[in-house]
Amino acid sequence: MWIVLERLGGSVLSTLVDLGRLGLLLLQILRAFLAIPRSMGLIFRQMLIIGNGSIPLVLVTSVFTGAVATVQAHYQFQDYVPLRFLGTVVAKSVMIELGPALTALVVGARVGASIAAELGTMKVTEQIDALEMMAIDPVRYLAMPRFVAACIMLPMLTIFSDAVAILGGLFVAINALDVAPKIFIDGLRLLFQAQDLWGGLIKALCFGAIIALSGCVHGLNSRGGAAGVGEAAMRAVVMSSLLVLVTNYVLAAVIFQLIFGN
Repeated sequence: MWIVLERLGGSVLSTLVDLGRLGLLLLQILRAFLAIPRSMGLIFRQMLIIGNGSIPLVLVTSVFTGAVATVQAHYQFQDYVPLRFLGTVVAKSVMIELGPALTALVVGARVGASIAAELGTMKVTEQIDALEMMAIDPVRYLAMPRFVAACIMLPMLTIFSDAVAILGGLFVAINALDVAPKIFIDGLRLLFQAQDLWGGLIKALCFGAIIALSGCVHGLNSRGGAAGVGEAAMRAVVMSSLLVLVTNYVLAAVIFQLIFGN
């Protein structure tokens, strides 16, 4: 019993330390925003890595997300709700929740681990120490470009994900469920509200910040050689996934109840 409590307490303490490091790194990155004009090359390079490299993964995830959402909605609607609301439910669920959250989870697993492994390798091989010896701020040179790039590319990937998921849902509705295209499309238009799309993009922006911060925090604080780099990558993915899920709930309450709520 005491061993379990000791391990639980150690895990809680380690989590609090990581959150503290994340907050401190965020403040350092915000101060480094003054250097954005001379760091545009680094930012564009990271946008290319995060955005283009994640498109195949987002594409596959989004197609099946829209397909599953359509099948489940059709199953729930049978004999209870007119099928003209099928497109409405699919579009709203994708734009508000499924698109931003699932995109963040799959991109976070890929990008968060990549950032943590790359920066962790630089840390254990003393490349970051070499940057400091040359009077180059590691936060400005390494963390800030990745943070800005992730905050820009996650909303863009979410828009792509929303479109692909809705098209996937339309394809399944027509070919597997025998729903007329006009019925599904009319449902998309029926209760469409721009605030649903904007709310999802606000979430995606915050998720992008979380993914970049998690990867940078664990990468810059890794130690212990190859094993330490692997552990840093694993902890970055776990932390980003948990924070995305928790933040998703908080943002849903704030955005759709306080800001857009009636």
